[in-house]
Amino acid sequence: MASQSSPPPFQTALLAGALAGTTVDLSLFPLDTLKTRLQSAQGFFASGGFRGIYRGVGSCVIGSAPGAAFFFVTYETTKGFLSTTGSTTTTHTGDTKGQGKGLSPGVQHGIAASLGEIAACAVRVPTEVIKQRAQAGQHGGSSLSSLLHILHQRSTIGLTGVWRELYRGWGITVMREVPFTVLQFPLWESLKKWGRERRQRTGRGLFGDSATGKDDKDVSAPESALYGSLAGGFAAALTTPLDVLKTRIMLSERREGVVSLIKTIWRDGKTKTGSGIRPFFSGIGPRVMWISIGGAIFLGSYQSVVNAFEGTTRKKSSGGELSL
Repeated sequence: MASQSSPPPFQTALLAGALAGTTVDLSLFPLDTLKTRLQSAQGFFASGGFRGIYRGVGSCVIGSAPGAAFFFVTYETTKGFLSTTGSTTTTHTGDTKGQGKGLSPGVQHGIAASLGEIAACAVRVPTEVIKQRAQAGQHGGSSLSSLLHILHQRSTIGLTGVWRELYRGWGITVMREVPFTVLQFPLWESLKKWGRERRQRTGRGLFGDSATGKDDKDVSAPESALYGSLAGGFAAALTTPLDVLKTRIMLSERREGVVSLIKTIWRDGKTKTGSGIRPFFSGIGPRVMWISIGGAIFLGSYQSVVNAFEGTTRKKSSGGELSL
């Protein structure tokens, strides 16, 4: 059916994810810096204001590709496994019937995205800790100085303490990423399904690109980018309070529990602005803008690479060569 698309091969998901992650993180790094400084407990201008908006870009360069690759490999593998296990059902006579009573596509995509984010956090959390401290101007304002500051604490906190410091905020990062992806990716996949069905009915994509044959199943890269932007912006707005908590935990000089941090932010908000809830939405503008644009670049470029690989594979297959 045109509304169904099979997961891309492992190598395709790996390369497409790495390229997409690096592209979006580097192109939108200044917006990420502004968002971090708006959420900092020290305040926007005390954390650097509009100066040095590329501080911390080194850790971003190192962590973007493997983090995004981890996500998409896990996401596509899990999505394929869940769709396969629930796709057919067998009767007592041994006949195979159509769609079984497996998980709904939305649930499948939510589970796959959640597991993908947990896998990506293995790389993302240490690079985020180093990046955000550099962005906020701590420890010299560079990725290297922030990393060395953590490593030099080995004599006082030991190797385990250094490890815990690098992974500070792991829990709240997972708490932020899982709801975000549970909102973003099922919505993105649903919009793509609608796009495929529309393509099947009309013979053309949303932007006028034509479906050239029965194997031309998926949406175009620009269409995927539009859907990714809408889904990302929606998810970003709703999960901003969790992002504020993650930023505060990673930037704090000492370890602090989530509950006590929530109370502190609420109390400071009441004191400074008269609203306890307002600080939890600090940086929502840059965050929504960054992730809306980022969702377009990330999922658009990912779709572009997937479509290119699948097009190459189809050409090789039609020419009598083995498919990769």
